[in-house]
Amino acid sequence: MINVLLIDDHTLFRLGLQGLLERSNINVIATASTGQEGLQRANEHAPQVILLDMRMPDMDGLTVLRQLREQGITVPITMLTTSTDENDLVESLRGGAQGYLLKDMDPEELVAALHKIVKGETVVAPQLAGTLARALQEKPAPQPPSTPLSVLTPRETEIIQHLAEGQSNKAIARDLGISDGTVKLHVKAVLRKLNLRSRVEAAVIAVEQGMGKNNINRN
Repeated sequence: MINVLLIDDHTLFRLGLQGLLERSNINVIATASTGQEGLQRANEHAPQVILLDMRMPDMDGLTVLRQLREQGITVPITMLTTSTDENDLVESLRGGAQGYLLKDMDPEELVAALHKIVKGETVVAPQLAGTLARALQEKPAPQPPSTPLSVLTPRETEIIQHLAEGQSNKAIARDLGISDGTVKLHVKAVLRKLNLRSRVEAAVIAVEQGMGKNNINRN
């Protein structure tokens, strides 16, 4: 049997849902009509899953969700709401919700979703699958972390990597198939962009960033 904490400010809905769940062998061990009361009940009882309304007068569901997680409540928390807003859905999942279900779901779907959530699955109401997909597509691709070498062009990055391996201008030119003079120009550009005085300083920075073989030639 699943033990559930139900947090919802609408008395009739709360009572009706409690009866529905208990007829499906799901035990509502406690209920709360406000967000603050819900925070208290979560610490007093040991629910296996928390059903949380999104819109409540004293404290909205997202705030309750965040505070539950901050209090160290680790059990699955499922938003049960009328909101189909994309931002509510995304922020709930980011805040640590393991489910986002709608109040107009069929009772059988709700019960099945709760069983999946208790087993560790994340469940979103089928009606919101498209909304979630759009939100994920709109999410910008993560940018690579910035490093001191981010200002360099790809060719300049190749040059400084060779410097880190202690190679001479001639060796670099031979490896890259360019002239000694071109290598010198690239080295000057690297030093200027990194505000360095010597190729040895450039090599040291490159080694610190994981380039080369840490065999800098200081001659």
